[in-house]
Amino acid sequence: MSFDLVLFGGTGDLTWRKLMPALFQAFRHGTLPEGARIIGVGRDKLSNDEYRDLIKTRFEKVDLAKRPSADEFARFAAILEFLSMDLSKPGDYAALAATLNARGADSVVMYVATAPALFTTVCEQLGASGLNTPKTRVVLEKPLGNDLASNRNINATVRRFFEEKQVFRIDHYLGKPAVQNLFALRFGNALFEPLWRREHIANIQITIAEDLGVESRGAFYETTGALRDMVQNHALQLLCAIGMEPPINSHADAIRDEKLKVLRSLKPWTRETLTQDVVRGQYASGTINGTKVPGYREEAGVNPASNTETFVALRTEIANWRWAGVPFYIRTGKRLAGRDARIVVNFRPTPHAIFNSNVGMANSLVINLQPKDGLELHLLAQGQANRKASQSLAPVQLDLDFDKRFGSERVGAYERLLLDVIDGRLNLFVRSDEQEEAWRWVEPMLDYWAVDAQGPRLYAAGTWGPSASSAMIARDGFCWSEEA
Repeated sequence: MSFDLVLFGGTGDLTWRKLMPALFQAFRHGTLPEGARIIGVGRDKLSNDEYRDLIKTRFEKVDLAKRPSADEFARFAAILEFLSMDLSKPGDYAALAATLNARGADSVVMYVATAPALFTTVCEQLGASGLNTPKTRVVLEKPLGNDLASNRNINATVRRFFEEKQVFRIDHYLGKPAVQNLFALRFGNALFEPLWRREHIANIQITIAEDLGVESRGAFYETTGALRDMVQNHALQLLCAIGMEPPINSHADAIRDEKLKVLRSLKPWTRETLTQDVVRGQYASGTINGTKVPGYREEAGVNPASNTETFVALRTEIANWRWAGVPFYIRTGKRLAGRDARIVVNFRPTPHAIFNSNVGMANSLVINLQPKDGLELHLLAQGQANRKASQSLAPVQLDLDFDKRFGSERVGAYERLLLDVIDGRLNLFVRSDEQEEAWRWVEPMLDYWAVDAQGPRLYAAGTWGPSASSAMIARDGFCWSEEA
């Protein structure tokens, strides 16, 4: 099967950090179908050889294990081309159409790795140039809009030119191996399903923490913030994976139907819950790994009086039969105490204690997403060191490290998702109604913050965020997992 992959934003940050390395790994693993051609598109005036040299230079910055040898890169570079385009000029799309039509590939993937403001322009011009044929698939990166209205506008424009089955709204968290194993854990094993409900689970915590700041993306982050950047997409998709009902089969729409039900079941916000159950923060200067780092307002491209949030913690509930009354906590932020993405399922303690153990000690399941990838099951076991110890319980841990079990050369998130696009598999991509429902749920927070004079709470870089985050979860009698 021959295919063309067109990367709009072919010289941009996402292309060289994520997309090109992922495509090379697929090429190295032999999973990139033969007959591939990758066309980078950008404003730069580059020849094909100059573009290949640029990509080669960027590859020198990836992890050593993923860096191509000279021979590997030479073979990979043979499928790379470059086309200079101004995406706002209709005439430039005619040149793209001529390039694609001259080859007549079996399928064409248009990957729009640009600013969201260009999504509608690109789709309109693809339609006007006759490049929206049935063999075309379009990939849209997040964020898809900055509120419900803009998201609806983008989706409405896309639907004018492409059918839903041609549109791949990408959320790379859904391609992570650990998230794939979350689906396998829930729906491929009988062990946890009887326990996966309100009678046995006390609370569920979702943490996506980064120790990095905004780096060179200050101007972008000023218009985005943590809620739009992480909660509306990544965190809510993880919540759906944890909270959804078993789908009737593994087909894309069966899975996405169940995720949509979760989003529609989230408790709506009130003024009281917006005040009590949501914490927004912004990092101040502090220390990360022994190095002093500046505060957010001191970063390049950031307004010195900015109220943009770099941290969000919230409490919500899924108002349905399975989860009624179980709190779900979401927390994400930059410049936190570590790089750590995980889901913690805390089970209820035994109804009657017969051992000398601390009140409240209970079991938990930890699903590690990054940097570690695997599962931890925290149990209680009886100590045997002496007679006195045998009357008490101590915490023990069963640890499954997926990298050790399955090898470090596992398929990365973008590699998996790009191959799914090429094969036309929609299971790991977000449907438009899912996306709109997520925006509908987060929008009251955006509206509330727009008129909230208090602004974000400051927290020192290198900590776990504002103390109000711990106070929020403590009101329910719980604590964040690292505080346990």
